[in-house]
Amino acid sequence: MPRRTATLLASLLTLIALLCAGVLIPVPYAEMSPGLTVNTLGKHEGETVLQIDGEKTYPTSGHLNMTTVQVTNSEYKMNLFESMYGWLSHDRLVVPRKMLYPDDKSADEVNQENAEEFSQSQEAAKVAALRQLKKRKLLDVKLGSHIVVGSVVKGGPAEGNLHAGDAIKAVDGKAVHNPSDVAKLVSQHKPGEKTVFTVIPAERVAAAEKRGKEPKGAKNVTLATMKAPEEERAIIGIEAAVDYTFPFDIDIRVEHVGGPSAGLMFSLGIIDKLTPGDLNGGEFVAGTGTIDETGKVGPIGGIAMKTVGARNKGATYFLTPEANCATASRDIPDGLTLIKVGDLDDAMDALRKIREKKTDQLPSCPKS
Repeated sequence: MPRRTATLLASLLTLIALLCAGVLIPVPYAEMSPGLTVNTLGKHEGETVLQIDGEKTYPTSGHLNMTTVQVTNSEYKMNLFESMYGWLSHDRLVVPRKMLYPDDKSADEVNQENAEEFSQSQEAAKVAALRQLKKRKLLDVKLGSHIVVGSVVKGGPAEGNLHAGDAIKAVDGKAVHNPSDVAKLVSQHKPGEKTVFTVIPAERVAAAEKRGKEPKGAKNVTLATMKAPEEERAIIGIEAAVDYTFPFDIDIRVEHVGGPSAGLMFSLGIIDKLTPGDLNGGEFVAGTGTIDETGKVGPIGGIAMKTVGARNKGATYFLTPEANCATASRDIPDGLTLIKVGDLDDAMDALRKIREKKTDQLPSCPKS
C-alpha cells in the first residue's frame, strides 16, 4: 500500500475513532437552557395562575412573567459533542453535573427539595405582597401569624409527640414570638433534661383558621432533650417556623415548576390584581428572584438563560436581583433592559417609572 494512502487511511480511522469517542463517551456535565415563562397575571395550562377569593380584584393587562430554567434530567448522560455544542451556544449553558445533582442526594431528593422551595416561596410571596399593600396604604389587610412546628426530625425526642403544624405557644412557660425563641429556650437545658412545650394541635389550628378565629385548646407536652449531633447543646429534634393566617384566599397554580426563584414575580402579580390600574403600565415585564417575608429579593441560578427566555417571549424589561446583575449584564439580549432590584420596594418603584414613562431613571444593570 502506498505510504500516502496508508497515511490517509490512518487519519480517517483516527477521525472515526474520535467521532465515536465523542458520541459514546459520557462527560460529567449537564445542560441548562431557557425554560417555562409564565405570565403571573394570566393563565397557564388553562388555569388562572393567581386565584384570589374573598377580596376584590381588578382587571390587569400586560405581563409580569416569572421565568424558569430547563435542565437535563438526572438520567441523561451528556457526550463530548453535546457539551462542546452547549459551550459554544448562546442559549445553552453547560455546568458540572454535581451542581444540579449532588452526589450525596438522589434525583428524588433533589426534586423534593425543589418542590418544597417552590411551596415556601409561594407563602413568602403572599406575605411580602400583603405587607407591601399595607405599607403603601393600598389595601388595609390584617395578616395573622404564629410560631409552629415546621418539621420533626426522625428519631428525635419530638417524633410522635409533636407534629408539623402544631402551634407553639410557649416553652417552659415562656411565650415564643419567633422561631429562634424556641431553640434559645431549649438550649438553656443540658442534654437529657426535660423541657415543656405548650402547643395547640395542628388540626385545631387549621379548624380555627377556617373560622377566622384564634386557635384554642393548648396542652403541655413534656420532652427529654438530647445532645445536638455536632454541638454540646440540647435539642428536641424540630425546626420551628412561622405560619401565617391570611385574611382571604390566595392560590397559586403553576404545575411542573420547582425552586424558589418565582417569589418576586408572584408578589408583584398579587399586588397588581389587588389594586386598580396596571402595575406594569401595560408593558411586558419579566423577572426573577427569591423573596422573603420582609420583601428582600435574593439571587437565583441560571440568570443568563432566564433573560434569553424572557426576551424570546417578548419581554422588554427584566427585573434582576441585585446580586445577579453583574452576571446577567455580561450578555444582555438585544431589546431587553435589565433592572436592578434589591427588594420589593425597588421593584415597585421601577414599575412606577415604567408606568410614568421615566425609563431613563430606571436602575439598570449596565452592560459589562
